[in-house]
Amino acid sequence: MPSGPGPIPDERIAAIATMLPPPIAGFLLTSETSAEAIADHVRRTGVSTVQIVSHLGPRDSAELARLLPSVRRVQVIHVEDRRVLDLIDVYANHVHAFLLDSGRPGAAVPELGGTGRVHDWDLSRAFVEVSPHPVFLAGGLTPENVGRAIRHVRPFGVDLCNGVRVAGRLNRERLTAFAEAVQAADGALVGRATALKR
Repeated sequence: MPSGPGPIPDERIAAIATMLPPPIAGFLLTSETSAEAIADHVRRTGVSTVQIVSHLGPRDSAELARLLPSVRRVQVIHVEDRRVLDLIDVYANHVHAFLLDSGRPGAAVPELGGTGRVHDWDLSRAFVEVSPHPVFLAGGLTPENVGRAIRHVRPFGVDLCNGVRVAGRLNRERLTAFAEAVQAADGALVGRATALKR
């Protein structure tokens, strides 16, 4: 990956993938940019889900679906402006889920994740409301803001990286605080939905 902490070699990814019990899905984040290269990366690592961090062209997206019919495909959408909503139709027929992040793929050094920046949650919410697939939310999430993010955006799930690290390393206390904030926000949404049904 050209950005973000924690890249690990394919051999280690493959070893981790073999240890994951169902229903846990092993996600491979790949910065490969063609259907063939992504499919090869998935085959080398043996994961069940691939998170495509570059914006693929429509042909490559369709070809990847053909090459990996039994692998779940999650397309990352970098939320830079309202044009992200146009990308739903580009990818919807070829992926199983979306992940909204704060990268800048067109930067001089492409940023494809792990930026630690929050993007426009209003755009993310609009994306969630019209997406035909589950949407994960990433981008600058921390124990302090993840509850607000969940309540505002209503994502299927959240993805985290820098927000639970201290001096570049995962931090147990921040991970625990993050999980507790997610549970509290999820409980609040469930409670609100139950009240609305009555």
